[in-house]
Amino acid sequence: MATTRTATTTWQGELLKGSGTVTFDSSGTGTFPVSWPSRAEQANGRTSPEELIAAAHSSCFSMALAHGLTGAGTPPTELRVSAEVAFQPGTGITGIHLTARGSVPGVDADGFAKAVDEAKAHCPVSVALAGTTITASAELV
Repeated sequence: MATTRTATTTWQGELLKGSGTVTFDSSGTGTFPVSWPSRAEQANGRTSPEELIAAAHSSCFSMALAHGLTGAGTPPTELRVSAEVAFQPGTGITGIHLTARGSVPGVDADGFAKAVDEAKAHCPVSVALAGTTITASAELV
């Protein structure tokens, strides 16, 4: 079954001095402030497009990795995935690094690294972001 999710941003003012809010319409989980300084400098309690991409990528990748491991007969006990989205003003997003830490009974470090690479290649958000360099590291815990 296909799904569609919606978020809405309301922006006031010019880029450098303005600010806005991002509302997660589909889930109703909240409204979050956003501004240029929170994107290009310090977060200061506000989010950014890159942080939202990091959230989407880490959650999608976690699901893809759990699915791949389970399909191989080695379901994970726990996965902890972080996504670092690098942004350079004037250039844009310059790369994404995924760090996957997992407790996976029956899998050695090489098997986990292979599963991480497979998930990176097939995660729908990775596929959507294929225009940027995506790297990944894997660690069994």
